[in-house]
Amino acid sequence: MSNSSVVELPVLNQSDEAVAPCCPPLNERPLSAEEAERTAKMFKALGDPVRLRLFSLVASHEGGEACVCDISDVGVSQPTVSHHLKKLKDAGLLASERRGTWVYYRVEPSVLAAMGQLLTAAAR
Repeated sequence: MSNSSVVELPVLNQSDEAVAPCCPPLNERPLSAEEAERTAKMFKALGDPVRLRLFSLVASHEGGEACVCDISDVGVSQPTVSHHLKKLKDAGLLASERRGTWVYYRVEPSVLAAMGQLLTAAAR
């Protein structure tokens, strides 16, 4: 039997912005307007207590990712949880993957590294 009916699909990569959404350390040089815009979007997303808690739940979850079913008990309704997770994803803080009926979220390691670098350098 021939495999001529098999079609290879291209692998879609996330944009660089989703992988490295931040900027250089604050004490290295002034932020460009674009870097300030991206960074402000991230911090604005984390400025809501429910979103900050959801981000923390995903970041600290065993295995580095969490099913929405495991992190939705944050004192708000499921539609509100979904809204907040979308805001975090739109800000480049979370990535998601649908598996069957559930969506799994993860924090890209580069996001935590970039945020840590930004804030650690600022504290020196």
